[in-house]
Amino acid sequence: MTEAAQDQLTVGISGALTETGHRLMARVYFADTDFTGVVYHARYLEFLERGRSDFLRLSGVHHTELADGKHGERLSWVVRRMEIDFRQPARIDDIVTIETRIEDISGARIRMHQRLARGADLLVEARVEAAVIGEGGRPRRFPKEWAAFFLRRPA
Repeated sequence: MTEAAQDQLTVGISGALTETGHRLMARVYFADTDFTGVVYHARYLEFLERGRSDFLRLSGVHHTELADGKHGERLSWVVRRMEIDFRQPARIDDIVTIETRIEDISGARIRMHQRLARGADLLVEARVEAAVIGEGGRPRRFPKEWAAFFLRRPA
């Protein structure tokens, strides 16, 4: 496969930055469901994680660069707290939209609001608090340039 063909296949794979944050579309596969064809509750965490990870990637913060110590030491993300409201079930073959927006950044913490919807139907709503930690597991302040990455809006 040519590089141009590969690039065309990956366009949109990470979703898109929006005026309020990030949006990612995903399909519900059989592996995401329980025996009734409804998404298993723990799988929603994976959909939400994909939304957060791709938001970071498109904002210029890459997990691999953090692990390689690009910011002076090896860093990683951890979820400190998560509150989830399950409103309606997603089902096999549904196309869902994961929306992520930043509510607040302070010190080593970032607070996000996430929504998972099928069309106009809200399925899951989550509030997530994540932190950056160093190799020893201690919290680290966000590099100052990250706030601009996370809070910037597409032109």
